[in-house]
Amino acid sequence: MQTDLSAALDIGGTKIAGALVDARGRLVERAARPTPADKDGATVMRAVAEVVAELAAGPGWARVTAVGIGSAGPVDASSGTVSPVNIPGWRDFPLVAGVRALVGERPVVLVGDGVAMTAAEHWQGAARGHANALCMVVSTGVGGGLVLNGRLHTGPTGNAGHIGHISVEVDGDACPCGSRGCVERIASGPNIARRALANGWRPGPDGDTSAAAVAAAAHAGDPVAVRSFERAARALAAGIAATATLVEIDIAVIGGGVAGAGEVLFAPLRAALRDYATLSFVRDLTVVPAQMGTDAGVVGAAAAAGQRPRPDACVPAP
Repeated sequence: MQTDLSAALDIGGTKIAGALVDARGRLVERAARPTPADKDGATVMRAVAEVVAELAAGPGWARVTAVGIGSAGPVDASSGTVSPVNIPGWRDFPLVAGVRALVGERPVVLVGDGVAMTAAEHWQGAARGHANALCMVVSTGVGGGLVLNGRLHTGPTGNAGHIGHISVEVDGDACPCGSRGCVERIASGPNIARRALANGWRPGPDGDTSAAAVAAAAHAGDPVAVRSFERAARALAAGIAATATLVEIDIAVIGGGVAGAGEVLFAPLRAALRDYATLSFVRDLTVVPAQMGTDAGVVGAAAAAGQRPRPDACVPAP
């Protein structure tokens, strides 16, 4: 017997990915387009329409019962609009209305990309079986989402859990969001690299100044690179501990490009967490790498759309 599917869209500054996802989280069809370089609003929406059209042309489309969108933010699920920082042409862009015009009567659900990643990790990944979790994407920016009491907690606009803009340094550097000392301003990939360069780290012959290059240097023992990652780890630890203290999560899952640094990030992060998560009810908090990889956006968008039975329920670990 054929089962229902969800259509899922993962919209970011470099790629627009789409998939049809079954009730077990498997991707049965895929489509993708580069996000147009000029980032003009109408042009980007045409790319979204091409992804949907490719999925709709496949044999599984007739089984699609719901559509989920995970988008770079800010998003506003209450109005169905998005204003992604990395897509300048979309400001208060009516994305849900645009997608609904493409998919007919099917319900459309919008969440931020951090929330989508959280839904994926809770359904099929590292947070599976945990009723209270924080999942984070640490990359060009820092985003996140929450699972509370076994339910994906999106908040009224779809942005709950956006840990990147918790202030962990009250007199810290100004953040583009308007605040100061945000986790993202310290722990995102570009800021890890910026700090390393400012403190004397120099790239190799290839001139690569990315966070990945700083991570490679840290693995090789470069002290400036190590310190830049240690500072990022402390910022992440402070934000995670603050979140755990507020809502009593028991696991934090970290994905994204910066998490690819491995123990260069996770070892100092776990050490710093012992300094910040000191109350009895947060001392057992664990931090682990994400498992879902590049499919997290579409799998999470499908989960948020309610494809799986009891879509917000905690799925027991096998």
